[in-house]
Amino acid sequence: MSFRDARKYDAHALLEVVRTEQVSPHMVRVTVAGEDLAAYPDHGFDQWFRLFLPRPAHDDALGRLPKKVDVLGTLKFMGMAQDTRPVMRCYTVRELRREQKELDIDFVVHGDAGVAAPWARSAQPGERLAIIDQGPGYDLRDGIESHLLVADDTGLPAVLGILRSLPRHHRGAAWVEVPDAADAQPHEAPDGVEVRWVVREDGAKPGATVLAAVQGAALPGEPFTAYLVGEQSLPTTLRRWLVAEHHVPKDRIAFVGYWREGKAYM
Repeated sequence: MSFRDARKYDAHALLEVVRTEQVSPHMVRVTVAGEDLAAYPDHGFDQWFRLFLPRPAHDDALGRLPKKVDVLGTLKFMGMAQDTRPVMRCYTVRELRREQKELDIDFVVHGDAGVAAPWARSAQPGERLAIIDQGPGYDLRDGIESHLLVADDTGLPAVLGILRSLPRHHRGAAWVEVPDAADAQPHEAPDGVEVRWVVREDGAKPGATVLAAVQGAALPGEPFTAYLVGEQSLPTTLRRWLVAEHHVPKDRIAFVGYWREGKAYM
């Protein structure tokens, strides 16, 4: 089960920061706004986008970005001068409020590593950015109403978005690993989906604690689809285990490594 083809989505928006909020010990929410959000698509589920942050004193480069992430758009982006080319990262819609023309983006923050997370911690109202819609990744399968959702804290917005969008009669289990119990967030989910917050063990590699928890628990009733995201080893290891030990068909598992330990992608 692969993620949907993001190339067919191309809505873009030029936005400004309006406020920030420390929603939990390790999560900062940045709310951005702009006229372009009035018509921005709301796909629900794990809708994601390309986030473009301007380099210092080069806000004008945002206006020269491609309007679509396809081959030509990528060539145009990579052809921009490196010292002025905006930094690009991938993030998930936490909440879109089109009537207010506002969008919430949640950033995991751990120290000063990476690019987007430190930016989120220091973002000030009026700072500019751009986004290009990439649509949702998770796809419901006809006749399958059971789900297994597993993520570390970087995948928290995606899992909560899926839970909010699932039909109310669906069932299953969602597992989210967080650094601290206080990082759990309020959520909407079908009554038949059990949401389990797993606190990362001290010194454990991100994803290792929730991986062990899932492997030691009963799986949702068959047939189910699986959605596995987070630090690279979590989705890849869990996918191999589901296929080898439980004979889950590969085409019912959507998985992606958001980042890799030791490398700053955020």
